[in-house]
Amino acid sequence: MQFIPRDMPPRSIWALEQAGVHPLLARLYAARGIQDAATLDASLAQLLPPTGLKGIEVAAVLLADAMADNKKLCIVADYDCDGATACAVALRGLRLLGAKHVSYIVPDRVVDGYGLTPPIAERVKASGADVLITVDNGIASVEGVATARKLGLQVLVTDHHLPAAVLPEADAIVNPNQPGCTFESKALAGVGVMFYVLLVLRAELRKRGVFTAEQQPKLDTLLPLVALGTVADVVKLDANNRRLVAQGLARVRKGQMPAGMTALFAAAGRTSEKCTSQDFGFAVGPRINAAGRLSDMTLGIECLTTDDVGRATELATQLDRINRERREIEGDMREQALELAQEMFDPEEEPPSALCVFDPDFHEGVVGIVAAKLKDLHHRPTFVFAPSQAAGKGHELKGSGRSIPGFHLRDALDLVAKRHPGVLLRFGGHAMAAGCTLEEDNLATFEEALQQVAQEWLDEATLQRRLETDGPLLPEYRRPELADTLAREVWGQGFAPPTFSEEVEVLGQRLVGEKHLALKLRHQGQPVDGIWFGRVDPLPPLAHLAFRLEADEWQGNKRVRFVVEGMAG
Repeated sequence: MQFIPRDMPPRSIWALEQAGVHPLLARLYAARGIQDAATLDASLAQLLPPTGLKGIEVAAVLLADAMADNKKLCIVADYDCDGATACAVALRGLRLLGAKHVSYIVPDRVVDGYGLTPPIAERVKASGADVLITVDNGIASVEGVATARKLGLQVLVTDHHLPAAVLPEADAIVNPNQPGCTFESKALAGVGVMFYVLLVLRAELRKRGVFTAEQQPKLDTLLPLVALGTVADVVKLDANNRRLVAQGLARVRKGQMPAGMTALFAAAGRTSEKCTSQDFGFAVGPRINAAGRLSDMTLGIECLTTDDVGRATELATQLDRINRERREIEGDMREQALELAQEMFDPEEEPPSALCVFDPDFHEGVVGIVAAKLKDLHHRPTFVFAPSQAAGKGHELKGSGRSIPGFHLRDALDLVAKRHPGVLLRFGGHAMAAGCTLEEDNLATFEEALQQVAQEWLDEATLQRRLETDGPLLPEYRRPELADTLAREVWGQGFAPPTFSEEVEVLGQRLVGEKHLALKLRHQGQPVDGIWFGRVDPLPPLAHLAFRLEADEWQGNKRVRFVVEGMAG
């Protein structure tokens, strides 16, 4: 692994320090492109105005008219955490703004597949709805939207995924990534898009005299859900997304969140008063995602929309149990996948440019998580496939892929589809994560085609595992309170948590839990504990490590621990 020190412009550091930012935070922010303290203002007033979102005014008028005519609204959600939180935000927000009839349908991962399909449109019509609203999907649902319109439904698409060459012919589309949209933040999650639609709908209702500025409903109560979905979907935390997350975190820490979120924190054994973006990404989010992977995302959406504390606790407990089951399945699959991947190349050799793994016993709900683990291990674009569990579709494979910097996964699938027409039945996604469906007979063709694209696009430098770091840690910053300060900041995709790197002495090491390395280190002449999760191989006496700071509490005493991320060499 090669460590790449982040550039820390002295002028930016100086400007931030002059504005009163702590010297360590000034250094870390400057390394992430922050040039002045104004960018760090996380107040609601600093959110980007919604005016740049193409189609949002049309969407607001459509919804306001529908509510005035007492029409029935039906939300078509997605089965991941972003889709669940976006659905919860839509349900809660529309009801807050006066909608009398709002329901939802969430596709089943196995039976329905992804997005607004023609059968889903037919189900929405059969439910008695007049208006169909997609959240976190729909931009690629050309046939589904066409079916809905033929059935007499009005269709509003709210999404954030990359569009194909042809857009669906909906009554309104709100997506920052659609052609012609000038909204500055292209990284909005699906839940963020829906939140913005509600803001403009409220303004439209004010214009119509339904509310005054003084007595209009407060939509900021939805921000904990917006923050959760934004972090869980691993979208880039640009300045606007960081503000949304910071606002949500602030409310969660004060206990101002839906009953279901409170219950999920308890089920995960986390303290909401000390909530961090890591809790959203690694504790709360996975428990909601587990419902969509192994069961029915209706459980997750109901958990986020109920105001009944007892029901919320019951649902959170159920989600926690499903998540434990997901972990067991994932663990078994990961071991199998590792063995299959290792059979593809000699351990002494470099892995191929891309990995493609399939086993008939794999579960389609967990392929994405396993693909991410393999990608992390081998630093290669990776697809993991499982047989479709849908009735009559046993000959199809569902694949989920994860990528490395420098290899745009959705564009790679697009190129494979163009070079080998008919091989991919369906595909979609982003640069770093994508999915596809194909016939089992075409798996070898797909694997060969993906390898070819990877060989063309990836060079030796890109295939070299790299880790950006913030350089050495000054000994005066090795304090529990500073570790807590860092943890409370908003870090995530595109705004990486602080990772320091330098040579340390390894004084002692032992395995804990059979799969983690507990370390006794000497850093800048002082002893410090360390932990390397998932590492079993011993370290040399001197090691150049990359590590994060963590405040570890034991028997009431707080101390700093280094959480090791990698070793140079």
